Amino acid sequence: MSETNSPGESRRGAPRFFVGYEDDESEALDDSMRTDMELYEDDEDTDSPAERQIVVGICCMMKKSKSKPMTQILERLCRFEYITVVIFPEDVILNEPVDKWPLCDCLISFHSKGFPLDKAVSYATLRNPLLINDLNMQYYIQDRREVYRILQEEGIDLPRYAVLNRDPDKPDECNLVEGEDHVEVNGEIFQKPFVEKPVCAEDHNVYIYYPTSAGGGSQRLFRKIGSRSSVYSPESSVRKTGSYIYEEFMPTDGTDVKVYTVGPDYAHAEARKSPALDGKVERDSEGKEVRYPVMLSAMEKLVARKVCLAFKQTVCGFDLLRANGHSYVCDVNGFSFVKNSMKYYDDCAKILGNIVMRELAPQFQIPWSIPTEAEDIPIVPTTSGTMMELRCVIAVIRHGDRTPKQKMKMEVRNPMFFDLFEKYGGYKTGKLKLKKPKQLQEVLDITRQLLAELGQHNDCEIEEKKSKLEQLKTVLEMYGHFSGINRKVQLTYLPHGQPKTSSEEEEIRGKKKNCECSPVFQCL
Repeated sequence: MSETNSPGESRRGAPRFFVGYEDDESEALDDSMRTDMELYEDDEDTDSPAERQIVVGICCMMKKSKSKPMTQILERLCRFEYITVVIFPEDVILNEPVDKWPLCDCLISFHSKGFPLDKAVSYATLRNPLLINDLNMQYYIQDRREVYRILQEEGIDLPRYAVLNRDPDKPDECNLVEGEDHVEVNGEIFQKPFVEKPVCAEDHNVYIYYPTSAGGGSQRLFRKIGSRSSVYSPESSVRKTGSYIYEEFMPTDGTDVKVYTVGPDYAHAEARKSPALDGKVERDSEGKEVRYPVMLSAMEKLVARKVCLAFKQTVCGFDLLRANGHSYVCDVNGFSFVKNSMKYYDDCAKILGNIVMRELAPQFQIPWSIPTEAEDIPIVPTTSGTMMELRCVIAVIRHGDRTPKQKMKMEVRNPMFFDLFEKYGGYKTGKLKLKKPKQLQEVLDITRQLLAELGQHNDCEIEEKKSKLEQLKTVLEMYGHFSGINRKVQLTYLPHGQPKTSSEEEEIRGKKKNCECSPVFQCL
């Protein structure tokens, strides 16, 4: 962990988080918390008034609050100058009424096995702290039926599924017909292989049933025990007791993608070997499950944002299946951390700290603004020493597969062109576009007439070049008729004549009387 502190973080020594409260006296709870804080902040000036601290409460089972990821993140969170962390003792959570629980301004609380979620909800109602993860939504996360319903409502892709409710009060939701290689659930047919999940999210006994063409039987998944996460069973019949979700089996590349959000704009993803393969857990030399870094696509990042917001869980984990060119959400786990990633611990603590300060600092009149940091220059070690890493190449490329425009420009000074310009209202804007067959035919008629006069009288006063008029005539006579949008004539009025373009043209035009001051059209 870096020794330097970013702006807005504490420059005091040890991280300030402590467990509950220690005194048994009859003083108010907030007084006892201040006493504990003074014990841990021994380098404070005793003569100066105590700073208003934002207290972040951690309310969960001890196994979770003492885990390595939680400890790493809390240590970093306490580096914020105005944040103090209080861990609720498990004994207090389980045995004390909520009005005896420690006070806090912000609550990080989440359900796990044995945790009294009802009491946590009551505490939040009583004290009204800022909730990092919504508590009421955690009831829905414990029911896979509700999870899938919310995912569907949010338009998030998930495998095709059907729910079998074995509820005596809902007999219409308990129609199961089992065949040799398929099941029919409430009219929905699932060919093997398919997946059978208990509706309770705490039950990890998920079965995958195989068709007879693949040898039949089923793969039975469970929570990791040692180096095993599933076993094969020759049993091919589905379970006959309990309620289940039946869903289509997604053919992945043998990996599951685990996504961890910290707010709607941050998602960390890892891949692991799928437990459906052979049930053997891949572990490294330290005995930890092997995980591989994963880059999420833009669509997957949007899915992570939707999941975070839909379930109102700032810190949230969910599972992705990549199959058939799409990504499907197959499970939402709620509050969960990445293991063994210092970068994630840094990011998570920074984001949570900024959320807490942004929401509560104005309320407690604490001077704070979102810290800005210098750009993280990507220096990487190589065989030639350390050098900057090329992170991406951005290019703007335009295809060249098109026919270039064929343009012809010429000056026209004949009165017949002026009459045509005036006929179609060209003087209003100084420009005129002729596209209709009748209009183009008029231009062609004028051109033919001028060429005819030039052919009969070489000394006639026609200023248009014969070669240009012949070219104009050739273009207008192409295809034998006027149709489509492949030709147009554009006249631009130049009241002071064409600007001089070269000394040669200047010499030629100087020989013509009144040429410089007479109006001219540019025909395009």
